[in-house]
Amino acid sequence: MANTLTETLVQILTRGMMGLREEVLLTRLVNTDYSTEAKKKGQTIDIPVASDMGTADSVTPAATPTAPTDLTTATAQITLSNWYHKAFALDDREIGRINAGADFVPLQMNEAFRVLAKAINDSVFATYKGIYGYVGTAGTTPFGAGVEVASATNLRKVLNEQLCPRENRKALLDFTAEAAALNLAPFSDAEKRGSAMTKTKGNIGEVFGFDWNGEDGVPTHTAGTVTSSPVAADAALSATSVGVSGGSGNYLEGDIITIAGDEQTYAVGATCDSSNGTLSITPGLKVAITGSSTPAITLKASHVVNLGFHRDAFGLAMRAPDAGLKELLGAGTAGNVAGSITMGDPVTNLVFRLELIRGYKMTIWDLDCLWGTALVSAPRAARLAG
Repeated sequence: MANTLTETLVQILTRGMMGLREEVLLTRLVNTDYSTEAKKKGQTIDIPVASDMGTADSVTPAATPTAPTDLTTATAQITLSNWYHKAFALDDREIGRINAGADFVPLQMNEAFRVLAKAINDSVFATYKGIYGYVGTAGTTPFGAGVEVASATNLRKVLNEQLCPRENRKALLDFTAEAAALNLAPFSDAEKRGSAMTKTKGNIGEVFGFDWNGEDGVPTHTAGTVTSSPVAADAALSATSVGVSGGSGNYLEGDIITIAGDEQTYAVGATCDSSNGTLSITPGLKVAITGSSTPAITLKASHVVNLGFHRDAFGLAMRAPDAGLKELLGAGTAGNVAGSITMGDPVTNLVFRLELIRGYKMTIWDLDCLWGTALVSAPRAARLAG
């Protein structure tokens, strides 16, 4: 008996998602909230995050118990701001093979899933600009000569200092840094690891408290054009903005700076003129600037943003788009939606909708998805510069 349209739609979505499980990594490693519940672009989703409970309370015996502190569950609000689609065509022969064979995946169908998944993956990476934790040297590959395992131990040190939880830590490296790590005995030698997995499978796995993986989507941050010798004006402890003067060129969002006399690295929040401007920074100042000391500001150079992080550092929310293809593609779109189905994948945490559109003597399969991302907790992530 021939497959129904619904069965064919399910098979295409299922097969496409299973093909992504070997390619999509970051979406598996972050805090996610995904559902096939329909939402419109621009709506928000609340993702629960851990509340800061401060310090422990002392116990004083008494006739009545102390009143408990009211706790409000903390949430990160993520806007569903990304709505993208990709259309592909399948001829009758390919549809027949999909229905008949459990493993057949047409190339164009696979590419449509891959392109959308990459867009989702890249959008999570793009939230890195608020990450202020920084180790390594810009332009120098981590784990290379002179740094070796210190790349891992220093990354661990920074996250420990930022009070990042010690469990569920992940690290994503570009392929150059991954290759350098694979060349190190503590990462690859069975007698040091107690396992031959790295050399047999090519997977680093867990070392120094991180689960290490190579990732082709690791971004590169292009630093601002600041030259001369900019200095900072007086600012109070915990201030999130600092006056800057004496330089030339601009700081850019996502730049990393240091201030003389302060060991903290800071992330720049917005473009700022270094000759006379106000620099927004994250976190707030760890060392107050007083007495017109005008300490020098140093800008870290452009760097590959390899990352070490806890899953709660980033948030990803996905929903089914609440609109038809005509709204997505424009009011003048020809054709009618002949069938539609939405499905979520519990492995990659991705949600796709597939619609079958009948045109004039042709059939279009249109895949779309709606999502939002956010940097939920900057202290739970750090850059390993390359």
